[in-house]
Amino acid sequence: MPILSAMVTTFCRRRLQTLAAMALGCGLLFGLGGCSQVGYYAQSINGHFTVLHEAQPVSALLADPSIDPRLRSRLIEAEQIRSYAVSALGEPDNGSYRSYADLKRPFVVYNVFAAPSLSLKLRESCLLVVGCVEYRGYYSRESAEAYAAELHRDGWETFVAGIPAYSTLGYFDDPLLNTFIYLPRAEVARMIFHELAHQVLFVRGDTAFNESFAVAVETVGVQRWLAAHPDAAMEYERYDAHRRQFRKLVDSYRKRLEALYTGPETDAEKTAGKEVMFARMRADYEALKTSLGGYKGLDLWFATDLNNAKIGAFATYNQWVPAFMALLAQVHGDLPKFYAAVKTMSKRPEPERNEALTALDKTPEAAMVRASLETPMQAGR
Repeated sequence: MPILSAMVTTFCRRRLQTLAAMALGCGLLFGLGGCSQVGYYAQSINGHFTVLHEAQPVSALLADPSIDPRLRSRLIEAEQIRSYAVSALGEPDNGSYRSYADLKRPFVVYNVFAAPSLSLKLRESCLLVVGCVEYRGYYSRESAEAYAAELHRDGWETFVAGIPAYSTLGYFDDPLLNTFIYLPRAEVARMIFHELAHQVLFVRGDTAFNESFAVAVETVGVQRWLAAHPDAAMEYERYDAHRRQFRKLVDSYRKRLEALYTGPETDAEKTAGKEVMFARMRADYEALKTSLGGYKGLDLWFATDLNNAKIGAFATYNQWVPAFMALLAQVHGDLPKFYAAVKTMSKRPEPERNEALTALDKTPEAAMVRASLETPMQAGR
């Protein structure tokens, strides 16, 4: 869909806050500090409205006798998952994931993460409405890589991640996409539950809080969905086991790197130590791959440089998951009470939020969660 130059001016003047809120929990960002970044602003608007333009109502697609049978089956299953999100998880009942778009590319957006050479602290982009976030997204891989190259020239370590789904926080009706519709059924459920969780709650300027909350919701959501759909459990357990082992590996090295970077060594010694750790991490991955029967699904992640941006991006999505899961356990798995408790917490200043989450993270419930997240998911657990 072509961009009209007049639209940029109109959106800047009249709808800036609404459109800036399209900065996402797991994908697209508006790198907008006013209308000075018109180029980035324009690609964001154009990219998202192109997605909306391509979307067709699922009901209309299912009424078309010529639709591909495989897609038909997947859309029916996705609609059942969408209804489950409302009835069983208390997520919003709106137009999100009631339409479908085939973007004819593997990812909807590409996120750029950046970190210093001796820190896992991600570079922030401060935006209107959503505040400061730890990534910046583009609809074009080329644009994302160009931005990453620019940051690299300025001394940042960078990581460009393809993102299959994102949330516009309820400002728009997000469609189902070809970028994830053909994944295992429980994985489709996980993504839908995650993105809808951002519509339940989104805290301006706190990426780790937002993402960890959504991961907690997706985790319990998939556990309960699998209990109701045991036929999907075996397929997903194999799929999820690889991810869990990967998380365990990366998290172990994240902790070692954090200890190294905050230690008393010189910068030269820390740099040398970092390279040793990354070499060991690659060796440990090869051993893990062997234990998984030669599974190669994570090879691409290790094929490019290991760096602080990659490790930092991992931490962003998982930092407070055990704490949130511990809170859910304390309310006996009651999701409405959990949402209410998290919303109350979200209204506190960030230092107080982090203090509360740190306390939760030290509970026996959190320890049990950390152990469970390292083992394959069982239906009905």
